[in-house]
Amino acid sequence: MRWPVAVVAGLVVSVAVPVPQVAWAAQCLGAQPVVPAVPAELRAYAPARLAGLATGAGVRVAVVDSGVDARHPQLKGHVAAGRDFLRNEFAGRRDCVGHGTGVAGIIAAGADAGSGVQGLAPGATIVPVRVSEQQDIDESAVTSSGGSAQTFAQGIRWAAGPGRAQVINISLVMPQESEAVRSAVVDAVAAGVIVVAAAGNDGPDAGVVFPADYPGVIGVGAVGADGLRASYSQVGEHVDLVAFGDVTVASPVAGHQVVQGTSFATPFVTATVALLKQRFPRESAAQITRRLLRSVDPAPGGVRSDEYGYGLLNPYRALTEEAGPVVAAVPPAAVVAPGRAGDSPEWVRAGWFAAGGAGLAVLAGVVAVVVGRGRRRGWRAGHDRMPG
Repeated sequence: MRWPVAVVAGLVVSVAVPVPQVAWAAQCLGAQPVVPAVPAELRAYAPARLAGLATGAGVRVAVVDSGVDARHPQLKGHVAAGRDFLRNEFAGRRDCVGHGTGVAGIIAAGADAGSGVQGLAPGATIVPVRVSEQQDIDESAVTSSGGSAQTFAQGIRWAAGPGRAQVINISLVMPQESEAVRSAVVDAVAAGVIVVAAAGNDGPDAGVVFPADYPGVIGVGAVGADGLRASYSQVGEHVDLVAFGDVTVASPVAGHQVVQGTSFATPFVTATVALLKQRFPRESAAQITRRLLRSVDPAPGGVRSDEYGYGLLNPYRALTEEAGPVVAAVPPAAVVAPGRAGDSPEWVRAGWFAAGGAGLAVLAGVVAVVVGRGRRRGWRAGHDRMPG
């Protein structure tokens, strides 16, 4: 997950710039300008259209991250106290670097008359679990801004237990395995909590990351404005589906900023899960996962690929399509290649979803493949790197 941004003269940069890990603790973001337009990703996902079906009301979503700044006008009233394991405090509602705030806004930011930026599940309650101010966590290192893998595991356990989360969003990744984190994730999944994690931002040659590659986690990669895999998005068996990763998000205190990364693709999936939890309250975590993956739009990778998983997230289809027989998949050649002359990137990517909503076939064999892979992975979900 790439966190953009150095703040220059109080302006939001138009291109996300990765910040060196050592600088994270020192660069506390403040209020940014409000973005008045509707970002292209929200034209595609159409939160107003989703609101007639579900808002995520009654669903508790843990954001295991850098904390969440509850002062943001669009997050006021949407953020529970949570917990801070980084500073051992009984609330996670502070966020210096803004990573967790951006993630939380994608999920649950309310609509604002002066902006087109909002969350897909504004009725959900965000439970902030602060564990690190860095994006990557290693097995044992503890710094002033990043907790250890043990802290990470504590946060996950608390979210699934006392935090009463029904869904856990993990937009942080670990390059190496951790038995403590694995155990915490496995126990959360066994308790019926749906865990969604980022696939990582180190490109196609970097391999899998954790907890995305743990059993039961839904792993999320990123696509760019053209609907194709973002160059930074890691690939592998841990990728279950993809969502837009170059987006506009809430900034600490107020306003918005442009960011990129699988960190920010992940909460779109998490928000969709929250919507599904409200709309289908009697369905199990496995049923919700199947519904999510059956409803994706076809991707250039075919029925399933390490680049795109099963395909592109389509929240509206997930909420409206019944889990009936799977029809034949659309051959990759039948998918119109994005980026034709005269097409703006945002409308190209929105077009993927318009086409899906118009009736693109669900990928063939997804259910059988998903169930088989789910058994092997223990219905794991997630893919992204965790600090610490």
